Amino acid sequence: MGIFSSIRDAIFGKPAKAQPAPDGPAGGETGTIVAPRPQQLEEVDVERRLEAMPGADSLNWRTSIVDLMKLIGVDSSYGSRKELAQELGNTDYSGSADDNILLHKQTMQALARNGGKVPKQFLD
Repeated sequence: MGIFSSIRDAIFGKPAKAQPAPDGPAGGETGTIVAPRPQQLEEVDVERRLEAMPGADSLNWRTSIVDLMKLIGVDSSYGSRKELAQELGNTDYSGSADDNILLHKQTMQALARNGGKVPKQFLD
């Protein structure tokens, strides 16, 4: 699992996993894997979810990728940020202040592409 997946899962919640079918006539063959039932996905209000997390009021998660990662319990070290940047297509990440601002925006854009409702000011 990548860094972005960890961020997405921390904000959106973990996706449903396939469960073994129960034994008996209603469950089909013993040991058969049943895929999770498709659900109507609701758009996740990223800002509301992050604001509700403990410590949100003392971190600058709205503009700082480091504080965002700290808030959701993801390693915010240079190595993790560099890996996140590479996952999001940024191969020139050096860890500078400008790089971190760009990485925050790229992360918010990726959250929006994955079903997150992200305020416009986080995307520009």
